This record gives sequence, structure tokens and C-alpha cells, in this order.
Amino acid sequence: MKRENSTLFLLILLGMLTAFGPFVTDMYLPTFPSMAAYFHTNSSMIQLGLTSSMIGLAIGQLFFGPLSDRYGRRPPLLIAMILFIVSTVFCIFSRSIHEFVILRFVQGVAGSGGIVIARSIATDLYSDRELARMMALIGAINGVAPVVAPVVGGMLTDSVGWQGIFVVLLLIGLVLLAGCIRFRESLTTPSKTGWNATFSALTALLRNRNYICYVLQFGFAQGLLFAYIASSPFIVQEHYGFSPLGFSLCFGVNAVGIGVGAFLSARFRRPERAMSTGSTAMTILALVLCGAMWSGCGFWLYESLLLLLLFATGMVFASVTTLSMESGRCHAGMASALLGAVGFAFGGLVSPLVGIGNWLQTAGSIFAICALCSLLSGRMALKEQLHKRGLFHI
Repeated sequence: MKRENSTLFLLILLGMLTAFGPFVTDMYLPTFPSMAAYFHTNSSMIQLGLTSSMIGLAIGQLFFGPLSDRYGRRPPLLIAMILFIVSTVFCIFSRSIHEFVILRFVQGVAGSGGIVIARSIATDLYSDRELARMMALIGAINGVAPVVAPVVGGMLTDSVGWQGIFVVLLLIGLVLLAGCIRFRESLTTPSKTGWNATFSALTALLRNRNYICYVLQFGFAQGLLFAYIASSPFIVQEHYGFSPLGFSLCFGVNAVGIGVGAFLSARFRRPERAMSTGSTAMTILALVLCGAMWSGCGFWLYESLLLLLLFATGMVFASVTTLSMESGRCHAGMASALLGAVGFAFGGLVSPLVGIGNWLQTAGSIFAICALCSLLSGRMALKEQLHKRGLFHI
């Protein structure tokens, strides 16, 4: 297939678009205390800005995905980037916390365009092993970015403050806008039919049991990741007594584990095998880690098991993204939208639960439950493939 976009350009652009959403939501987390003082409000209202941006990320994908199927990938990308730049400028000059919360929702909606359309572009241009390799990159970034973003924000907070963090996001948005202007349309035949066709595509995907099982598997894996992100600052710093710098170092090492796992998933001959291996390992490690956390294990056992768990989770992210987009290839924009929206929804639902009761025990239990549910969803998807395509060896 002739590609007008070079592979290197696509790798950089799709990688940045994938990381964009998590950076929008998470990069300013270390500035919460200073923001509370600036807006003369409490931490709950500052936290509401994070919640509103995550809601925007979930809802926005359901908007930009179908829009990209109908009008092509490039026009919605440009709209998303322009909307992000404008909303970020207004965020920087917000006069009240209520304005800021509303603008954060708009930011989230704009950031979602990059995430959902990046997967669609990859599906337009690649298939089989090539798609698996590209999705391994996207899966790695999807797992690493939510972990790395707060670390980067923490490094910048003391020197530039919360408004400086948003200036950095603004500059990233401008770079991405330039990349989207250079990008050549990847969808050769956009669907110019009415919105009835969009709803028909949604209905077709919801009836695709194979696709739905993969989406659920991705959602539960995302729930495990967000449970880790929400619980680890309290576990590492308050329970184990590490400094913020020590915590950041652990966070960074674990992010590398996710990325390596996603990268290695592309080395398997079939994404089904990578998914099966990753989800099985993820479940076993989650159960062992849960038992260790309930018994009050020491830090190094906790960190070692967690690193291996996140490595396996990275494999799941990459392989399941590939399999779900292959299953929904006929409606790639909508398929990407549902996948992303469900992932953020699961993450948003799970994150508040880790604070119930004992941090170690609750987080360990959520790790185990999410991993088991993800494994079962993957098994159901494979059974559905066996039913549709006949026996094949995984």
C-alpha cells in the first residue's frame, strides 16, 4: 500500500498523540497544593479539575472517533488541536476554580482526539505484523504516559509553577498542530453518509462479541493500571516511608517495565499468543502480589512483584489494542472510540476505590480482581474467534 506519510514521521506523530491525553490529565498533579492556594479553595475542588478532564477524555473519544470515520482523520485532528490550544490559553488565565474545571473538561475532550485518531490511523495503514508493531508502540505509550506525566510535572513544578506546566502543554499542542498540518490523510474513502450510518456502525460493534470481549479485557487492564497509579504514592511514601524523589524513581522504573512489556509483545508471531501469555502472567502475578500485600510484605518484594505485574500488563495493552482494532477494522474510528472510552471509564471508576480501608489490602484485592476479569474476557474473545474462524493454534 502506498503511504504518503513516512514511517518515522508516523511513529513520532502517533506516539505524541497517544501520550497527549495522559499528559493533559496527569502532568499537573504535583501542582495541586500550589493551585489550591492560588484559587483559595480546597483540594477537593482542585481534584475536580482532574475528574472533569478524564470525563472529557472518555466522552470526546466517542465524538471524534465517528467524526473521523465520516470526514477522514485529518480534519478532526486539526479541530482537536486548535480546541486544545485555545482551551489551554484560557486555563492559564483562569480567574476562578469553576472556570478552570470547565476548561479542563474542554481540554480533555480536545486531548481525546489525538488518542482515538492515532489508533484509527494505524489501522488504516497497517495490518497483521505491521499493525501489531505499531500497536505495540501505542500500547507502550498508553501504559507509560500516565506514569511518566506526573514525574515530568514534578520536575518542573518548583521552577515554573502550575501555570508554567500549562504553558509547556500549550507548546506541545502547537508542535502537534504543526504535525497534524503536515499529516497526509490516511483514510482513502471516508464515509460521507448520514449519522444513521454512524449509529449502525455502533450497533455492529456492540453486536461483535469478539470485539466487545477485547474491549472489556482492555478496560480491566486499564483499571489495574489506574489502581496502581492512585495507590502507589500513599503506599510507597506513607506506608514504606520513601521520599518523593524515591517514589519518583520507583515510578519511572515501573514505567519502563510497562514499555518493555508492550514492546516485546510485538515479537510474538501472533497477537493472540502475546495476549494469552501476558494476561495469564498478569493474573498469576496479581494474585501473588495480592497475597503478599495482605501479609504486609516488605518494600522490595512489593516492588519486584509490581514491576513484573506491570511488565505483563504492558504486553496485554499492546496485544489487546491490536486484536480489538483488527476486530473492528470496518469501523476503525468508532472501534477506537469505544476502546478508549471504556478504558478511561474503568480507570475512573477504580481509582477512588483504592482509598477504601487499608491501602495495601484494598489495592492488592483490586489488582487481583481486575487481572482475573481481564483474563476471563480474553478467554471469551478467543473462544469467539474459534467459533467464527475454526480451530487455530495460539
